[in-house]
Amino acid sequence: MRTAFLIAAPASGSGKTTIARGLMALLASKGYRVQPFKCGPDYIDTKFHEAVCGCPSICLDTFMASPEHVSQLFMDYGEGADVCIVEGMMGLFDGYDRDKGSSAEIARVLDLPVVLVVDARSAAYSMAALLSGFINFRDDIRFAGVIFNKVGSPRHFDMLRQVCDDLRIACLGYLPKSPSLEQASRYLGLDFSEKAETKELTGLLEKHVCWEELMRQNSTTLGLRRSHPATATAPPCDCSVLLARNAESFSFVYQENIDRFGKVSFFDPEKDVPSLDDIDLLYLPGGYPEKHLQALSDNKAALGAIRNYAERGGRIIAECGGMMYLCKSIVSDEGEYPMCGVLPYKISALKEDRKLSLGYRSFVLDGKEYRGHEFHYTQFVGGIPKSAVQVFNAKGEPVSTPVFRYKNVLASYTHLYEIMWNME
Repeated sequence: MRTAFLIAAPASGSGKTTIARGLMALLASKGYRVQPFKCGPDYIDTKFHEAVCGCPSICLDTFMASPEHVSQLFMDYGEGADVCIVEGMMGLFDGYDRDKGSSAEIARVLDLPVVLVVDARSAAYSMAALLSGFINFRDDIRFAGVIFNKVGSPRHFDMLRQVCDDLRIACLGYLPKSPSLEQASRYLGLDFSEKAETKELTGLLEKHVCWEELMRQNSTTLGLRRSHPATATAPPCDCSVLLARNAESFSFVYQENIDRFGKVSFFDPEKDVPSLDDIDLLYLPGGYPEKHLQALSDNKAALGAIRNYAERGGRIIAECGGMMYLCKSIVSDEGEYPMCGVLPYKISALKEDRKLSLGYRSFVLDGKEYRGHEFHYTQFVGGIPKSAVQVFNAKGEPVSTPVFRYKNVLASYTHLYEIMWNME
């Protein structure tokens, strides 16, 4: 028996990441083996999860993968854990098409109870209407209870507890209002480059949240009993992959992508010269290369080695920041910095050119469909180049995101969920 539940909220900004991270840290400190998961295509929150749990957090996404694949991931990575905690995304029922792809859909696929985190600022009994709507909206969602966030006082919490009593839903406690718990933001999400302070958070949750009751009431074996060999994490080919990895420049990688390969080694493009002679694939994932342009540009030996590898037919997959790294140069407010020059394009990271591009993406290449997501502010200088294939959003509508195919290089702003390309 083990415990498993999903932490969701009525809307973004309600505090589910804070409470999810805090509960993970609290339970880990109590000696539980905690396996974290995250709904949706997320590289930021998962880093907080990994920091407090000591193991990679796994993304669960029903646009980029099938429900069967999501279930298998949950079984594979949940095996051996005492508790599996899934952090939701956005509002509980927010998906790419109504509730398709939402946290609620993940809860249904995995048959997980939902802990609803509610921002209780400036409200008391009016919470009854909000909670009643969420509880009764669909009959295929089970609620484990409610945790109230940003509660002003014990008296305020007493009023909120009356709401739960009247609605006959478990009140699991609260997190009091605390300015020191507010997390710094970056333009692409939470700042994972700084270690988040968790001591105060775990202390408050231990004092004010019924975490033992949450563990006791949500013990389950469902979804974690293996009835057949693992299929989601077993590497499909015995291939050797060299992966660019840096705390910021190249950091957006799905753990399940790494686990698909037989042999994976790493190098830091800011410091190392990669050895490219005996590999099957060079993988350049996304991150924040625009934050470290001088270091990347100064490592000319790495730039030249990668350019030569591409020219002689070496396989490369480059996503978002990795694609930018393959381009001719990147322009920032500090100047223009030469990059690998494999692709003949210039990228602007100028503040004046910043424009958000985001959403799910799909395209077909060599008869196979690839799915992923796009999230960036940088742009091509001089207009969007021609794409090798047409790219579509989650609703099947064409978008202008280009995909580049040069020799054995596949590059795009799209972060691919499955990177098995041209590996036969």
